[in-house]
Amino acid sequence: MNRKLIRPTLSEVQDQMGNRAPRKKPTPPEQTNAENFYYIKQMQARTPMVVVLDQGEQVRGVIEWYDKDCIKVHRANEPNLLIMKTCIRYMYKQAEGKNGGDGDFSGSVDNN
Repeated sequence: MNRKLIRPTLSEVQDQMGNRAPRKKPTPPEQTNAENFYYIKQMQARTPMVVVLDQGEQVRGVIEWYDKDCIKVHRANEPNLLIMKTCIRYMYKQAEGKNGGDGDFSGSVDNN
């Protein structure tokens, strides 16, 4: 008895596997615009902010405008400051206080 072995071709197997293979999620976008949304929200509400710099110094004021590299902080009784984002450790709303709120510094800036 001669039996003939029947094998599918490689292209047939790939076609069958292609239909069953789960699809990969698309890669997330490079920029989420969350930082822009946060700055715009604080600027429109004129929220008093505390910006903590790398050396621990605190700057209090309202964010007047921002761009890719820096923010401008408007201060009532002191000169306005243009602060480079690379010098900012984190920032928070003045009303929350350093240990107030839930401890989430949602306005922190990532220097990467």
